[in-house]
Order: sequence, then structure tokens, then C-alpha cells
Amino acid sequence: MNSFAAPLALAALAAWAYLLAARGGFWRCMERDDRDRPQEPAHWPAVTAVVPARNEADMVERSLAALLQQRYPGSLSVVVVDDNSDDGTFDRAREAAASAGQRVQVVQGAPLPAGWTGKLWALEQGVARAEASAAPPEYLLLMDADIECGPEALRTLAARAEAGELAMASLMAKLRCESAAERVLIPAFIFFFQMLYPFSWVNRQGARTAAAAGGFALVRRTALARAGGIGSIRGALIDDCTLAARLKRHGPLWLGLTEQVRSLRPYPGIGDIRRMVARSAYAQLRFSPWLLGVTGAGMALVYLAAPAIAIFGTGVARWAAAAAWLAMAIAFLPTLRFYRLSAAWAPLLPFIAAMYLGFTLDSALQHARGRAGLWKGRVQALPQASK
Repeated sequence: MNSFAAPLALAALAAWAYLLAARGGFWRCMERDDRDRPQEPAHWPAVTAVVPARNEADMVERSLAALLQQRYPGSLSVVVVDDNSDDGTFDRAREAAASAGQRVQVVQGAPLPAGWTGKLWALEQGVARAEASAAPPEYLLLMDADIECGPEALRTLAARAEAGELAMASLMAKLRCESAAERVLIPAFIFFFQMLYPFSWVNRQGARTAAAAGGFALVRRTALARAGGIGSIRGALIDDCTLAARLKRHGPLWLGLTEQVRSLRPYPGIGDIRRMVARSAYAQLRFSPWLLGVTGAGMALVYLAAPAIAIFGTGVARWAAAAAWLAMAIAFLPTLRFYRLSAAWAPLLPFIAAMYLGFTLDSALQHARGRAGLWKGRVQALPQASK
């Protein structure tokens, strides 16, 4: 170990120096909807919310109730598309919509065609309904049925979209962080997402980085049509970021953290979070064994080498490794603060990262077994692994 310890420790320290100084300040959590609020528009655009729902009977009523309580000055209508649920979601959605009159349509989705993921097929049907209306909306709010939004969420996002003439504006829903498993793993999920897609780069018009949070995304209808519509990404497992990449060719994006939009979905155990991550982690690597190997080696260097050398190494190697470990702990602090967790969790980031590496390997294993994208009892599209 001694012959390799110093180079590994110095490489890890250099990696964290780059991440802290030159990767868009992702770790600072500065891209938020409560910062730099734009002026409200003179004309509030019409919005249709499209809500795909599969087996969300225990959440859809609460989600729709919050959506219908938006203090939005413009026109807001809702299309809920039941994605072939078998738990009574359709009936619950109709009950929730009963008092809203014609503002809400609840649609029984058609059977899933080959080549489509369930969510995207439901969105396709909902968007078609919105476009077929007598007065098609200027924006489509693509919203998950397990999301609860505060009363000002849409108003805030629409004002930003209009001020920036955006093709898409989305808010990263604040995930539940109540169970022991959630407190250990959820803040790191957001941290890693921001590292992969620095929000400041997403929000910079000239930058190539594109990403979105699909749980609460406001999309300009004409931009979506120019990008090829939902059908252009029909088989995507990471649908929000795939759509963002297409839309950024047709206009700016904005993505930020928020306290106004929250996920209702609980993750009581580590296995629940593992399944959530494994559903799409290998798709992020384009189903490539080579990229899986490179990612595993990179995570081992960036996250695991430093604590190992800091504990078992000596001399310069130990001090460099300790500095790298300290740097990653410092980087993790703003995310912990956003989730109102103790700073004592920060030094544990390497061990949390090791768990996420295991989830990614499990994602590849599920793909090899023909169970890629397994979610709510349905295996999604299975692309071939890249060569």
C-alpha cells in the first residue's frame, strides 16, 4: 500500500480541489427558487398540469388537492392520466377532482405500447389532451402524482420561465428525510445529482449541461413541439434529463432547489432507496460495462481512497488523504444544512458513497437479468448495452 498511497492520496486531493473550485459551485446549493426572484409578468400564461399516475392511490388525492390550491393568477387546468393502475388510483383521482369541475380531467390511460416507458406514455396522452383543447396552454406543468406543492410554487416558477423566456424551468422536489435510511442516504442523492449536473451550468444558456427535475417541471408547449414532443424520448428511463437535453437546443433551462415542492413518497428502508437508484443508475451509464468500470474506479479514488489512507497510511500520504476527506466533508455540509441534518453526517460521505456504488452495481445486475427499470411491478424498455 505504501508505494501507491501517496499518489492515490494526492490524486484524491486534486480531485476534490477541482470539485470545490471548478465544478460550478454545485456543492454550495445556491441555485434556489427563493434567490434572485424575477419580476412578475404583466400577462400570466395559461398552464395545463399533466399528472401521470400509476398505483398512487395513497398519494394522488393529497397531490391534486395541493395543485388545485395554487395561488396562480393565470388559467390553470389539470389532466390526470391513470397509467393502468391496479390499486384504485383512477377512482381516487376522480374523487379528488369532483369539486374542481371542468378544470380537471381524469383520463384512463390506454395500454402501454412497445418501446415506451409507462410514465412517458401517460405524459404523451395528457399532452395530447391539452393540445386538443379549444385554447391550448402556453405551458405544460409535468408533475408527478407523489408531489405536494406549496401554494406559490407554480406562480414562482412561471414568473421565472416568462422572465427568462425559458424552454423549461423545474424545481428539484425536496425528498422525504424522516426514516433512518432516508437521513443516511437521501441528502447524498441530491449531492451526487448536483455534482453530475451542476445547476449553475444547467442554467447557463451557453453551457452544454442539461438536466431537469421531472417531478415539477414547467415546459413551454411550443418548445416541446419543436423538440419532437414526448414521443421523441419515448423509451428514456431518465426521462427528465433526456427531455432537458433536447429542449436546451430550443431555449434556456432553469433548475433549482426549493422548499415549496416536496415528495410524499416514503423510503422506510435502505432496500427502498436501493430500488429507486437501481431503476435508472445503469441507464445513466448508457448500459455500458466499460463506463460502469470507469465509474467504479473513479468513485473508489474520489470517495474511498482518502479515508482508507487517512486511517491506515503514514506520512505525506496520510496528511494528503486527511485533507481530501476534510474537503469532501466540507462540500457535503450545505446539502446537510438544506435537509436540516447535523454536520456530524459530513465525514460519513465516503461510506454513503460506497453504498451508492453498490446500488449502481445492482442496477447493472438487474439489467443483465432482464429487469432494467423495474418500478411498480413493470419492467421498462430494455436497450442493448453500448459497445
